[in-house]
Amino acid sequence: MSRPETRTALFQIHFCVLLWGITAILGKLITLPALPLVWWRMLLVVVMLALLPRVWRGLRTLPLRRVVGYSGIGALVALHWLTFYGAVKLANASVAATCIALAPVFTSIIEPWVAKRPFQLRELLFGIAVLPGVALVVGGVPEGMRLGVLIGALSALLVALFGSLNKRMVSHADPLTVTALELGAGTMTLTLLAPVMPYVLPALASPLWVVPDLHDGVLLLVLAGACTLLPFALALVALRHLSAYTVQLVTNLEPVYAVVLAVVLLREQHEVAGWFYLGVALIVGAVFLHPLLQQRRKGDGGD
Repeated sequence: MSRPETRTALFQIHFCVLLWGITAILGKLITLPALPLVWWRMLLVVVMLALLPRVWRGLRTLPLRRVVGYSGIGALVALHWLTFYGAVKLANASVAATCIALAPVFTSIIEPWVAKRPFQLRELLFGIAVLPGVALVVGGVPEGMRLGVLIGALSALLVALFGSLNKRMVSHADPLTVTALELGAGTMTLTLLAPVMPYVLPALASPLWVVPDLHDGVLLLVLAGACTLLPFALALVALRHLSAYTVQLVTNLEPVYAVVLAVVLLREQHEVAGWFYLGVALIVGAVFLHPLLQQRRKGDGGD
């Protein structure tokens, strides 16, 4: 592996994480409610992928068992995005991005169960270490935003669940085919869920069949193309030259990028108290500390 290739891959993965951080900002700028926003995002990506012959060739080779498995994961992805953008709408972009930083905490508990590996005490302690930061985040937002914090935490739980399942199954099919199948299934999930949303999750209920205006349409295209497909393709290239540990550390910067962008572009610092940002620092610090401790343990001969 040459140093120029590594530097290029690092730049690519940082750029991907920055683009993912922008999704929260776009979610705030798009005026559509969370449900039609996510439905349009998923549908546009599926249409883009459907133009690629490679995707159709991959679908033809997939056994039914895997189609069902990926479709189930796609339903979880749809629910994650719905709750993530719901948190953006009910609170703000900073709150939603900070809640996503809780995903590694949930993953440390869920992944041993999904991957059928022994549970590790240090992962539970890592989860406990994040709780003071969560308390500060909740205390630092106005009472009217606290439902957004709860929905955002649910979104992080869904990330941990579908991320662990994806990790178990991702090597069994072409990544673009998997993406098309999962997002197609996610689109159908939201279509079927929309009529019962007032009874299941009334805070996020809204009409599904909303045609975006020019402003929202342009931002949705940016969200689907520049912030979904482009970083996905770039990440696939970068992963060839980076370790999983490096990628995890860089990915942990997503809430940092999102919060900084929200402050600069949306002036969200006026909506929350200083305790919120102290909580963000504690959560992000714990999230970074976890892989560092894991790496050190491996270096000392641990697992």
